[in-house]
Amino acid sequence: MSNTPTTVAVIGAGTIGLSWAALFAGHGLQVRVTDPRPDLAEAVDTALAEAAPQLARQGLDTAGLADRVHLVSDVVEAVRHADVVQENGPENAAFKRELFATLVREAPPHALLLSSSSAIPSSAFTEELDDAGRILIGHPFNPPHLVPLVEVVPGRRTREVSVTRAVEFYHSVGRVPVVERKEIPGFVGNRLQNALSREAIHLVEQGVVSPSELDAIMVNSLGLRWSAVGPFLGAHLGGGPGGYRHMAEHIGPSMQKMWDSLGRPEQSPDQTERLIRAVEDAYGSRSYRDLSQERDRKQLAVLGALNNAGTTSNENEETRS
Repeated sequence: MSNTPTTVAVIGAGTIGLSWAALFAGHGLQVRVTDPRPDLAEAVDTALAEAAPQLARQGLDTAGLADRVHLVSDVVEAVRHADVVQENGPENAAFKRELFATLVREAPPHALLLSSSSAIPSSAFTEELDDAGRILIGHPFNPPHLVPLVEVVPGRRTREVSVTRAVEFYHSVGRVPVVERKEIPGFVGNRLQNALSREAIHLVEQGVVSPSELDAIMVNSLGLRWSAVGPFLGAHLGGGPGGYRHMAEHIGPSMQKMWDSLGRPEQSPDQTERLIRAVEDAYGSRSYRDLSQERDRKQLAVLGALNNAGTTSNENEETRS
């Protein structure tokens, strides 16, 4: 960026917002956090304490981490001197429409206005704003201080310079931004996740496997492979020397039959309750804190292994999907 950002406003201090705040502070930025929750100070202190050793494992200097995070009483105060705003409010277009009207009015004219929206494109809440050119989606995966991907999705009125600035900003805090060329509900990552989840639910519903068995299948096969190369390169290599062409020509017909047989489970109250009970039977004996810390340790180990192998996702040349 021509003017390197020094101050970031984090609007909303739920799980995602707290993780963003830790990441930004870990990279030396001044972070201004606001949220109406009554336990904001305690939540921030806990999040920073838990994130500090994880950030240190990524090579960041966490000395004085908490000193760079400042709690403020409202949105106007949070964004007053911000170079970048990362919004993490409810997944509600009407809420975001009102909030971003305030951000456009109160944030400095140069401030980049980013939303962590996980499903709602920015065009859905910026059409009535006078200045939507600096607003776009910067959607992370939980938790953003560990998972590198950020989906950068411009709206119909987003200026190209704002897209460039967003990519440069996320690169500067160690993320892997991927620009998506079209707005689509759920963006790319969540659509892929939901497609896989739909079939996973179907298989559990049909009694083929339990939730824990399905997780074991993913972790020890596709999850392992895709963390290294992704679906398309995995399929290209699966075709042997003939590559993806061989795969498509020889397995294509059977793939079509499999696609046609994929399940379409109904989200009825009874079905949802059965699934909840199955997942609770598998994992309910362990606390959220215990499970999430184990997840994070494993995710850091995977990232470390990719870095050591010389194929870290940060080295991907193409970041515009």
